[in-house]
Parts: sequence; structure tokens; C-alpha cells
Amino acid sequence: MKTIGFVDYYISEWHANNYPIWIKEINENEGKDFCVKYVWAEEYVSPVDGRNTDEWCAEFGAEKCETIDELCEKCDYVLVLAPTNPEKHLGYAKEVLKYKKNTYIDKTFAPDYATAKEIFDIAEKYGTKFFSTSALRYATELDDLVESKNVVAYHGNGTSLEEYVIHQIEMVVKTMALEPEAVRVEKHGPQYFCKVKFPQDKNAVIAWVPGMPFSIGAQKADGKSCYRSIKSDFFRILLADIIRFYETGEVSFDTKQTLSAIKIRDAIMEGKEKPGEWIAL
Repeated sequence: MKTIGFVDYYISEWHANNYPIWIKEINENEGKDFCVKYVWAEEYVSPVDGRNTDEWCAEFGAEKCETIDELCEKCDYVLVLAPTNPEKHLGYAKEVLKYKKNTYIDKTFAPDYATAKEIFDIAEKYGTKFFSTSALRYATELDDLVESKNVVAYHGNGTSLEEYVIHQIEMVVKTMALEPEAVRVEKHGPQYFCKVKFPQDKNAVIAWVPGMPFSIGAQKADGKSCYRSIKSDFFRILLADIIRFYETGEVSFDTKQTLSAIKIRDAIMEGKEKPGEWIAL
């Protein structure tokens, strides 16, 4: 059995509660042999549902570790969670990445570009292989839209732009496949429209519209246009790719796109306070 260690701020949250189930499904469907065996959480009691770490471990058959070091010493692979608290990722990465075990870090990767770059530098220092992404990268509706000319990524069902906009950014970064140049934000009531300028006269718009599910409109590389609702099972596809990465150490996309995504997010957060102004990246 190949063991995975979860590092989290508090363990009973949506991602941690679902990932072990999907990993078991991948084992059954693909003949893999992975399990979530070890857990370390900074906070003992989850503010989401009041469940504590021991209760979570009892339900999922995992072992609570007293320190991140203990977890890293015992497990084969590491998965850093804290999806709602990206400000925690740097501290966790400093402890985890020195063990040189293949590691996945959940979205949002980092609260800002400087922190994101520091995590990459730590991984390079130790020679540790890792990656991070929003699960929306794995929506199959995007697969034939790479190198599109223009894209509009829609969403608005999350609790806040700050936490959930990373999903739309990931859709844009994947489909445009270029380094972004500048961002401009406009606000209309509760709606945000964030234009992202790319080289080659290509553009994307991140449309945060409350009540709108994930969807994408694109002018494809061949000039044809399309609109698609995102309905594919992207989270399970993500977990399958994490397992593949644990086995091979190979990331399925250019990790520079992770830094590009954080650059865009930084600019959107700045642009909210400077509506209508271009923020250079």
C-alpha cells in the first residue's frame, strides 16, 4: 500500500472529506494501491462542522500525527490541503518540501506572487517535485480550447471572488497558453468583469456573476466560436492525475502556469480597488 499524508489547517473540510473516497475509486478503477494513511492538522476542531481530527481519522481509517515531521517521515507522498487558507501554504511547504517526497499543494496555491515564488524556490533548493492547480484545469470541456484566440470564463457560485476566482483563472491560463501581460477590473453591482490581456492580441475575460455556474465561451484557434457549461467530473480527473504524478514524478502541464495564475489573481485583487485601470504584470 502506497501511503499519502494529508497536511491541513483543519481536517474536516470539503476537500479532505472527499479526496479519500475518490482515491479509493481510482484504486478500484485503475488497479492502484493508494490510501490516505496519515493526517496532521494545525487546528484540532474544524470550524466547518465541529468535527475534530481524531473523529475524522476514525471515520477514514487514518492515523493522526503530532507533527508535520512525523507525517512526512511515515508517508510515501504528501498532499497539502488548507484550500480556504492559502496563507498557510508557505509555512507548510517549508516543513514538507525538505523531505523530497512528491507533493501536491491544493488551490489557491499562495496568497500572492511573492509567496508563490518562494515556495517554488524552496522546492528547487531541495529538488522536490510538486505541483498545484485548481481542479477546473481538468474539465474536459477545455481540452480542445488550448491556444484559443479569446476566452470568457464564467462563474459566481462561490462564497467570494477572493477564494473562488482561482478556478476561472486556471481555465483562462490553460486555454490561452500564453504569459499574461495586464489585467483590468470593472465592477457592476455584485458582478466583476476582469479583462486579461495576452500577447498576439489575445484576450480573456473572467466574468464573476453571482448565480452563474462554471462555463466558458471561446473563439478557438481555428476562429470558430463555442460556449460550454462545465459538467465534466473534473475533481476525480484531478485526483487521478495526482496519483499518476505520485507514481511518475512528472507534472502534466507547465508549472510556470501556476505562477501566471497567481500573477493574474494579484492583479485582480489590486484592480478591485482601481476599477478601470490596467494593472501591468
